Amino acid sequence: MVEEFLGLPMRPSKPRERGLTHVIDKGMTLAEVDGMFEASGEYVDMVKLGWGTSYVTQNLSAKVKLYHSYETPVMCGGTLLEAAVARGRVDEFRRWTRGHGFTHVEVSDGTLQMERESKQELISSLADEFVVLSEVGSKDQDSIFAPYQWVAWIKEELEAGAWKVITEARETGTAGIFRGTGEVRSGLIDEIVHEIPADSLLFEAPQKEQQAWFIRHLGPECNLGNIPHDEVIPLETLRLGLRSDTLPDLLLRDIPTAT
Repeated sequence: MVEEFLGLPMRPSKPRERGLTHVIDKGMTLAEVDGMFEASGEYVDMVKLGWGTSYVTQNLSAKVKLYHSYETPVMCGGTLLEAAVARGRVDEFRRWTRGHGFTHVEVSDGTLQMERESKQELISSLADEFVVLSEVGSKDQDSIFAPYQWVAWIKEELEAGAWKVITEARETGTAGIFRGTGEVRSGLIDEIVHEIPADSLLFEAPQKEQQAWFIRHLGPECNLGNIPHDEVIPLETLRLGLRSDTLPDLLLRDIPTAT
């Protein structure tokens, strides 16, 4: 860690239960993974190999081992499991995932329409062996669900055994909890966090403006996901108030206003 001289609140050290930074790996090389941890490893809590990229990654086992050497969990994107469900290959997915050394899995239905009961059973089954992060919301920008539906589904998936529930936004930040323009559906978020502890949620927020919104509204210890690997340090500055987007709300909030 760097030397602290500003008197900032201390961030919890890894492994954290809150204030998580969930990074998306879209096909990084092993050298790039090493570089990310050299520069910002203290701020990387978990990594997702985006959508189905893990299936075509040539050095997958070596990459998983490298992440584990940095004591950082890694998982496949939920789209890969959706493909396995669609093709009736869930048992094969489980063996493949176990064989490559994954300890975490993502269960989503952002593309594939899955019956609620079937999804809950899948979460419960996988939770016997893996740490499960489930995901709620559609990747289709035109699929809009009422807040009460989001709340009910999140509660069901936590009860089924999910460790955290991810709120869908896509890697672009233009669906699910966001409008097509990237604007936060603030009323939806307010309804969700009114009913469900924010620590149980992981909000996908790949854009800087989205990350800043969550930090201003929920605090620096909110869990944020789909963070590009080169945005880890910029996000940490947002969490600490070391960027203009959050500086007035965080860094200056305990300083008396000049009269």
